[in-house]
Amino acid sequence: MLHIHSAGDAGGMQARCIRLIAAMAAEAAHEVAVEGGARLPGAERLHRSVRIHWRSIPPLAGKPWPGRLNRLAASMAGHQLICTYGAGALDAVLAHTLFADVHKLAPLVHHEGEEASGRSTLFRRFAMGRSAALVVPSPALEQIALDRWQQPRTRVRLIPDGIDTAAFAASPKRDAVPGLVKRRGEWWLGTIAPSGPAALRPLMEALRALPPEWQLVVAGGTLPREAILAEAERYSVDDRVHPAALPPQPERLIGLFDLFAPSGTPSDLFVREAMAAGLPIAAPRGEPVGALVASENGPLLTAPGDEPALAAAIAALAKDRALRHRVGEANRVKARTEFDERRMVERHLALWRGLQGRP
Repeated sequence: MLHIHSAGDAGGMQARCIRLIAAMAAEAAHEVAVEGGARLPGAERLHRSVRIHWRSIPPLAGKPWPGRLNRLAASMAGHQLICTYGAGALDAVLAHTLFADVHKLAPLVHHEGEEASGRSTLFRRFAMGRSAALVVPSPALEQIALDRWQQPRTRVRLIPDGIDTAAFAASPKRDAVPGLVKRRGEWWLGTIAPSGPAALRPLMEALRALPPEWQLVVAGGTLPREAILAEAERYSVDDRVHPAALPPQPERLIGLFDLFAPSGTPSDLFVREAMAAGLPIAAPRGEPVGALVASENGPLLTAPGDEPALAAAIAALAKDRALRHRVGEANRVKARTEFDERRMVERHLALWRGLQGRP
């Protein structure tokens, strides 16, 4: 198998690729090409039994002249399956579409990440004309692939990023996050990576109406601590709002939340992690929350922009511990069933093996 990455497409797709290579250690040899000669993060932890070879390919960036694309296609010959990752590798996808017959190339699977930007819609439509499959991680991106990129239904495969659901199911210690301690008798309303003060205002308003034992924990994001506290002071809840860094093991913090309320447009990953931690979610009914949460959580989603309704949903969950538990457990079961890392690996391997004509 050949895996092609652009140096500019770092993050989740590269980590996913390493996990999948490890899962196929006994059945496939892998050549990995990263533009610029970089190595994928996590590769150093692969077992020595994994057959992996790092190689170079012609540049992925440049004018789409036929000569350059032909050389790029020639560099992909001699494999049983070709996998490309991210917008930065779309020139390789285009080269495959144009010259697959000339060089007798294997089927190609293109994998997109959460942020599928950097190329025009017309370019994508043409480049993916001969792809065997397009893997997307979220329902929102699946809809974009079907509607905007006009990809056939049979080509688009929704495979969400897998998470270690067992890690999120464990109860962390109350002081698991440096500088932050959950005191006995406290309940935590948590949010992650707010986009700005305006995204926090509905949560501040909701917090003001909750009993004093409820605290708001704002984790991650680029919003400075001072800006968060200044906004809390405007609502007279600054003694109950706690900015926090998101730890490298996010389950240590998310597992301390009692209720999750995304601020702004949340990441799919944060919603899935909150579900794996057994949390009920109060949020506007939109992407990605509406497509992810369990059906039991549906009545707690509100119309976009309806801040009083959101505050009411938060209040309903805050005062009813049994409701929080029931909805949280339904989310946990769905996360374990659909978003576990093992499930992600199984779906990928079934796709890859099928395209190679193997059971």
